[in-house]
Amino acid sequence: MALSSALSSGTPWLRTHRPVAAPRIRLICFPHAGGTASFFRNWHQWAPEDWEMSAVRYPGREERIAEPCHDSMAELAGRLADALVPVMDVPTVFFGHSMGASVAHEVTALLAARGARTPRALFVSGRAAPDRLRRTGAGELADDELLARVAGLGGPGAELLQDPELRDLVLPPIRADYQLLEAYAAGPKAPAVDVPVTAYFATDDPGPSPDDVRAWSNLTTAGCETRAFSGGHFFLVPHERDVVRDMSDRLAALL
Repeated sequence: MALSSALSSGTPWLRTHRPVAAPRIRLICFPHAGGTASFFRNWHQWAPEDWEMSAVRYPGREERIAEPCHDSMAELAGRLADALVPVMDVPTVFFGHSMGASVAHEVTALLAARGARTPRALFVSGRAAPDRLRRTGAGELADDELLARVAGLGGPGAELLQDPELRDLVLPPIRADYQLLEAYAAGPKAPAVDVPVTAYFATDDPGPSPDDVRAWSNLTTAGCETRAFSGGHFFLVPHERDVVRDMSDRLAALL
């Protein structure tokens, strides 16, 4: 299947898991702290065939492992906004999990401020609204403590963090992302966007409370809905089909 013209030009910021020649919707997914584009590699199997499925590739991991990680949200969002403008030539939707939710919101607001196309919808997951964020000190933890905290969230491959060789690869982006989030929690946030928001959360997530997630309603002038799923912080793993199909149902009514 041929790449669409926008993505065939190439950008290091995106990996397209399912290229579509003439997509009706382009879904761009933003990974969690320490996460990679591979986290979303199976999502396309649950989506309509005319959706093009892509994920953001943050520097410092996978194919971009030799590149330095960004240490500020403003820099990361700015670089992403630059990269995504050319691929938003069809209706585009953002989905962000955990840190990715904050990044997706910041990119959305930055695109709006520039007068560029914005996503038709913003889906956020497992993340408190910006005004509910608080510093946790995670970015300053010792290596073992930081890795234990990440492993405790139960994400995919958490057991690999115990491998000394793999730790040397995964620790730098994890630490960089947590330090970025610490600075972001204490710093300025993007304003509300005129984009409909759907916020997902898990009933047993040790992070944001349901009220923290519902507070995303203050970050949009176009309406906000929420939905709860069973599980912990990485509820997306067992519920990926349900999440993608929920997005599809909501977008069918919206677009």
